[in-house]
Amino acid sequence: MPENTNIYPIEYPAIKSASVYYFNTPSGLRYEVRFGRRQDNILHATIVFGVINDEFEGEEYVATNRGEVYGVMRTISEIVRTFMGEHPKIMTYEFNAVDKDDEEGKHTNARMHLYERYLPQIFDDSWFFEFNSNNALVKRKQD
Repeated sequence: MPENTNIYPIEYPAIKSASVYYFNTPSGLRYEVRFGRRQDNILHATIVFGVINDEFEGEEYVATNRGEVYGVMRTISEIVRTFMGEHPKIMTYEFNAVDKDDEEGKHTNARMHLYERYLPQIFDDSWFFEFNSNNALVKRKQD
């Protein structure tokens, strides 16, 4: 990722233990980054993010590319690191790469390839990665 790419201003939750963050890009896209906990394992967080602007008619977690992908990914990376600092007991993070219309049926989509590049920059070597089709699990290594 280019080093000169800025992290966009982040709107942090009012309560540190909360799980929804927002940011706006220079082109006017508003992103939501949400951390959900699994009912059967509260130490497993699923991360979903996407554009939430009204222009996308309620299609939650739409992703667009207006030449801001590096800034978006750097900002999301910073949000994940912040969340990890606030929730140090989380053992697993899950990322799902939703197919675009022209990608359905492909083994691994473009968004997952992007995750494969960025996740090692977010998580240090105390974590390991499991990539399976359009799903990535990042798990804390056990001692």
